[in-house]
Amino acid sequence: MDEKVQLISDGDGLAVIGNRAVVERFLVSEGLSSEDLGLHRLGATLGTAAGCAQAGSQIAASSGCWVKLTEESAQLVTKYGLRTSSKTGLSTGVLRGSNGQIRGFVQFVKTPGSLLTSPAMLAGAAGIMAQLAMQQAMEEITDYLATIDEKIDDVLRAQKDAMLADMIGVDLVIEEAMTVREHVGRVSEVTWSKVQATSMIIARTQAYALRQLDALAEKLEHKAKIGDLAKASKEAESKVMEWLAVLARCFQLQDAIAVLELDRVLEASPDELDEHRLALKVARHKRLELISQSAEHLMARIEAAAGIANTKVLLHPTASRAVVHSSNRVATAVVDFYRRLGIERGRQSLEARRWVDAATEVKDKALETGAEGVDTARRLGNETLHRAISVTGRLSSGIAEQTLRQRSNDEEDLRQQ
Repeated sequence: MDEKVQLISDGDGLAVIGNRAVVERFLVSEGLSSEDLGLHRLGATLGTAAGCAQAGSQIAASSGCWVKLTEESAQLVTKYGLRTSSKTGLSTGVLRGSNGQIRGFVQFVKTPGSLLTSPAMLAGAAGIMAQLAMQQAMEEITDYLATIDEKIDDVLRAQKDAMLADMIGVDLVIEEAMTVREHVGRVSEVTWSKVQATSMIIARTQAYALRQLDALAEKLEHKAKIGDLAKASKEAESKVMEWLAVLARCFQLQDAIAVLELDRVLEASPDELDEHRLALKVARHKRLELISQSAEHLMARIEAAAGIANTKVLLHPTASRAVVHSSNRVATAVVDFYRRLGIERGRQSLEARRWVDAATEVKDKALETGAEGVDTARRLGNETLHRAISVTGRLSSGIAEQTLRQRSNDEEDLRQQ
């Protein structure tokens, strides 16, 4: 038995290829769950191409599994020191072993017929890996849409805008193409012609949803009164979920088109598959950045609104609390949306400042000020008292002296008489 496994990583997933039993032992030893890579598709498509016959026969006798790169599985790339190609962006290597054990170091073989030495086969494997990664992302989005209150179909059907209504038709066309692909195992020219024109509708719908998020952010930005801010925050809370759902569905359908597109290129122009895969990866990343920018703008405005509300909680306790709570719900929705689409961003929930806390703080300041006032009054009072006593003393002395002088004068007048 050939005790070796070939490893390929594209940054989104890890392919483990080799004898079925060896592959299974390797996955168990690393504690990894996987799904079938579908290598038979490469054997049928590329097996007769020039220079691929030997690699094709090797693929026919091999088993391939795909592992989604998580924080744990991604460590394998570092653990085994896979070598990364600057041209393809793929990290590859071969692990060898004996007696059922895979050794902990990588060999970089140049044996003719190896999958890793056949550019066409390697590109084909990478193309399938990209498809599996996007299908995994599509499942994540499906789960996301199932957990939110407003289902995407309900949102789209409720819209009077013809452009959004067109998304329902696009959805049906792409789902039909994915079903045909699953049963036939390929994407024919006829199937591709049906979905090829749907990209524009999806792009227009995505742009429309992004504009709606931007409009919500602008409304928050121009509100100064706490009452208006509370109203705008409540509207944002109810609308953000809907437009995030539309964006998620757009992204899911765009991934589905990319999966179909890679199949079509694999069959029609296999020598262009690797370049096409890399181009799709760049385009996908740009879509994520575009969505992230609008969401970040909205998040910044809703957080600013919560900050303003917290400063006015004493005078407007109900409205201020409503603004912060709406902010937290919007932020939670955006973070969940990010997680499902694979956008990295961390955020802690803003905490609504309780009216009691604010009132206590004001009371403490008042008491502090009051205490200072009492001290001042006491000090001034004492000074005044001392001055009063002094003045009274002087007045008393003056009156006494005057009385004595008057009495002396009266007695002198009597003697003279």
